[in-house]
Amino acid sequence: MIVTDLAHLAEQATLTPALQKALAFLQALPPQPPADGRIEIDGHNAYALVQSYETQVGGDWVFEGHRKYLDIQYVVSGEEVIGWAFIDRAAVTMPYDAAKDAWLGTIPAAEITPVRLSAGQLAVLYPTDAHAPKHAAGIPMAVKKIVVKVACENA
Repeated sequence: MIVTDLAHLAEQATLTPALQKALAFLQALPPQPPADGRIEIDGHNAYALVQSYETQVGGDWVFEGHRKYLDIQYVVSGEEVIGWAFIDRAAVTMPYDAAKDAWLGTIPAAEITPVRLSAGQLAVLYPTDAHAPKHAAGIPMAVKKIVVKVACENA
């Protein structure tokens, strides 16, 4: 996992061609973010999912993981906490679904690392990173986020 500001991603990650296109997409965002939905960037190599939601206080930390794609979770506005843990700590509750490239699971609270992201910040989550987004950083608030899915070279 990499956590950084958008301006510093290129300094901290090895940029494959697909990651370069994902970064260029994020850097070229207009001042008014796009409407919620899917945006094609580079066919199956990279695409974006624009999301708006209210963060949640309390509740279960439902973790997800992927095999074919890594996530760049970029917060456009608002603030949230994403739970993180290495995937070997997860007890799988929904087996991997290849069509959705996702599995779900739980992780003991003592093994969760909370990662706070504010507007302009992002987390790069690899297939080894279990993650639970949408948690409130204090009080619930509206968040606009873009999740760029980037195909893994070895997937």
